[in-house]
Amino acid sequence: MNNTRLLYMESMWQTEGEATVEAVIPLEDKTIVVLDQTLFYAQGGGQPFDQGTIEGAKGVFRVNEVRFMEGVVKHGGMFESGSFEVGEKVKLHVEPARRALHSRLHSGGHIVDMALKRLGLIWKPFKGYHFPEGPYDEYVGTIEGDAEALRAKIEATCAAVIADKAETWIEFLPAGELVARGYDVPPIAPEKPLRLVHYGEEFAMPCGGTHVKCLAEVGTLRIRKVKQDKDHVRVAYEVA
Repeated sequence: MNNTRLLYMESMWQTEGEATVEAVIPLEDKTIVVLDQTLFYAQGGGQPFDQGTIEGAKGVFRVNEVRFMEGVVKHGGMFESGSFEVGEKVKLHVEPARRALHSRLHSGGHIVDMALKRLGLIWKPFKGYHFPEGPYDEYVGTIEGDAEALRAKIEATCAAVIADKAETWIEFLPAGELVARGYDVPPIAPEKPLRLVHYGEEFAMPCGGTHVKCLAEVGTLRIRKVKQDKDHVRVAYEVA
């Protein structure tokens, strides 16, 4: 089976599109639909999957989960009516509210990265969790001084970053070019393209998730807690 073209990496703000059915696989508890290309974000990188519908001439498929496996995106769900035929052209409808929330949360995590950089905190990113249920960034580092004072300082700096209204833009680069520019190559599947996501001219990071067009769209970002755990620091946040 051919690798799925990841349209969501090329156009993060597109939620309507078209594709061709490559496979329909009935399982006991769900059906898997494979397309030649997809706008549906496949869960990974600390970001949840998209949901929505796929519509054909004689069927409507409800997408409940999306997974990326060995270059192929598998849309899991159930037919609300009819079915699809292999080779059929279908229309994709990603739930825009869910996508927008996940993009705001994901961008919020990188805004925390930007705030730490502005504050001169040289913590090494370790993990990002950008689900609606308790998002946080985790770093290898040490809190110097009072944690509550630092929490307030990071929150105020995040607000300043958002107020600058930086625009998001992307570049697709080979691994060698990323390294030449001083970035670590992220541990992603070899079938996925390497993409550098920029927030204005101040900040960039290799990332395969979805992001807001302008950082002002994140809204209000509150730092809930900054906590030291051995040699790691967790920065928990929320957006509103």
